[in-house]
Amino acid sequence: MKQAPRGNISPFLVMEAFREAEEVARGGADVIHLSLGQPARKAPRRVLEKVSQLALNAQLGYTDARGMESLRHRISAYYHEQYGMDVPMERIFVTVGSSAAYFMSLIAAFEPGDKIAISAPCYPAYPNIMRALELEPVFMRTGLEENYHPTVDMLKALPEKPAGLVIASPSNPTGTVIDADVLHDVIRYCEAEGIRLISDEIYHGVTYGDVACKSALEYSDRMIVTNSFSKYFLLPGWRLGWAVMPEDLQRNFESLVQNFFISPPAIAQHAAVEVFDCLDELDKVVQGYEINRQILLDALPKAGFDKLSPAQGAFYIYADVSGLTDDSTAFCRKMLEEAHVCAVAGPDFDREEGHNYVRFSYAGDSGRINEACERLKRWLG
Repeated sequence: MKQAPRGNISPFLVMEAFREAEEVARGGADVIHLSLGQPARKAPRRVLEKVSQLALNAQLGYTDARGMESLRHRISAYYHEQYGMDVPMERIFVTVGSSAAYFMSLIAAFEPGDKIAISAPCYPAYPNIMRALELEPVFMRTGLEENYHPTVDMLKALPEKPAGLVIASPSNPTGTVIDADVLHDVIRYCEAEGIRLISDEIYHGVTYGDVACKSALEYSDRMIVTNSFSKYFLLPGWRLGWAVMPEDLQRNFESLVQNFFISPPAIAQHAAVEVFDCLDELDKVVQGYEINRQILLDALPKAGFDKLSPAQGAFYIYADVSGLTDDSTAFCRKMLEEAHVCAVAGPDFDREEGHNYVRFSYAGDSGRINEACERLKRWLG
């Protein structure tokens, strides 16, 4: 039977690593996960109580394809409260996770064969989805000097002007935040050159110290922004996100939602409405991430991981392991089998240079992260 080449994309190796860890655990090992970018804390109690009542008493049918008006209103208000900006409800589309917001944005904005610029390293699903849609990812090599984010000079240096650009700040896997002036310059350049920008802002709210995130919406109303309820808002399994669309793409985007999903899941939308009343609790969770972050920043160099990304946001540390191995995939497999610590090898995020890197997630329990660090010190000692 026929198979479509566009479906033959790379697997998501984070999930492959998780599966391997589960197999080791089934053999009786106590595996500590520093792999998944999933908050260890469950949704706030207020949210769970609300949806429990709804599940028992409400008729949870389809909603407006764009999302419930009450939720879109809360998202609009959130932009005003957190960023001091007005984002009309008409621009906001609630989606089945930010992944749906991303791939429908690609379909709405680009056509097969278009080139889309993206930094390397990057979240692997983004170029993989581009390829599935017959778009061509064009990678821009970034490093510590650029804080792992693209610049105008990188865009100008490309052999051909891209149709689009994807940026993500805070970044997965590096945890770095794009400088506000750099973001502003990139957006001005994209506007001047007619390059459609998609700004992935799913880790906004998860930053440390005096680091602050600027939204692309603060500089332009012609860009696409995607966000998620999975990270800061602690609703990963509810599969809910949103997109803020420029006026010229709104109708097409709505039609895509209608045909792909009919509507986002109703019960998840009710949970999301409620979670906006829990911001103080969510901020305390971020304080816990900051503790975990410091544990790793202190302990990893003592274990032999002495070249680390700044980890300004999200809950990841990207470690240069070139002094320990030239094959981070084999290194991570051995670390899992011998130390029973699961992390993600860099090739998932960067095909060319990823063999020198490992990503550690600190979204979990502080005690388990401390134990993982002790294991790594013994293992590499």
